[in-house]
Amino acid sequence: MIRIAVQSKGRLFEDTMNLLAEAGIKIPGSKRTLLVESTNFPIEVLYLRDDDIPQSVATGVADLGIVGRNELEERGEDADIIRPLGFSRCRLSLAIPKNEDYTGLEWFEGRKIATSYPNILRRFMQERGIQADIHVITGSVEISPGIGLSDAIFDIVSSGGTLVSNNLKEVEVVMKSEALLIGNKNLSEEKRQTLNELLFRIEAVKQAEDKKYVLMNVPSESLDAIIRVLPGMKSPTVMPLATPGWNSVHTVIDEKSFWQIISQLKDLGAEGILVIPVEKMIL
Repeated sequence: MIRIAVQSKGRLFEDTMNLLAEAGIKIPGSKRTLLVESTNFPIEVLYLRDDDIPQSVATGVADLGIVGRNELEERGEDADIIRPLGFSRCRLSLAIPKNEDYTGLEWFEGRKIATSYPNILRRFMQERGIQADIHVITGSVEISPGIGLSDAIFDIVSSGGTLVSNNLKEVEVVMKSEALLIGNKNLSEEKRQTLNELLFRIEAVKQAEDKKYVLMNVPSESLDAIIRVLPGMKSPTVMPLATPGWNSVHTVIDEKSFWQIISQLKDLGAEGILVIPVEKMIL
């Protein structure tokens, strides 16, 4: 049995539980208990505050954790980064009142900055020779300049809507963050085997993200031209149809290039194009 620490609520919690569900790991839905065991995989979920996860993994209270890179960097705990997970993306940025004339980092010299991430901010400012007054607060950092508590803020930014609503503007991106799978440095061999199985499942889920399985009917005279357009993993699958001069072509396409490629395929004579979502992909 391996123990994984996850955030007890919020967007990171939702993304984490979706990932585990897509990996075929069933976790009972109630969060009223601190520790919940999977019904079909040797893993138990420990629900914690996000800022407690790095320490719980580093000290061995949990074997694994899913936490934002920003929290891991801020806490400075000694845990292995096993894999970035590609969700819960955000950035840690400096923001100032929108009517201020920003001239560069020297603007922050001697200014008071409110933040919940003092360690990351302190390192950033020291590396650049800026002496700022870092004021640590928890929650609602963005209101600090408006009530006279600070001159600027250093906080998480996703869409930027919260900054706009508080008459702030983002002026410096200090670091980019996303969810990480982290691990204790002293996992037993048995737990590493369970981790490897978990990683195998996660890879299958992540490989399938933003992929479409495409089937189409293609006239033989257009087959070579259509194959050149297709970005299959190795090469598309081609099977002759019962109708002479026609073939069925199967491939996988990235969603970001989907419509451009489909238009080219139609122009080259492809017909009966069928598009199917991809749930898992094992390479």
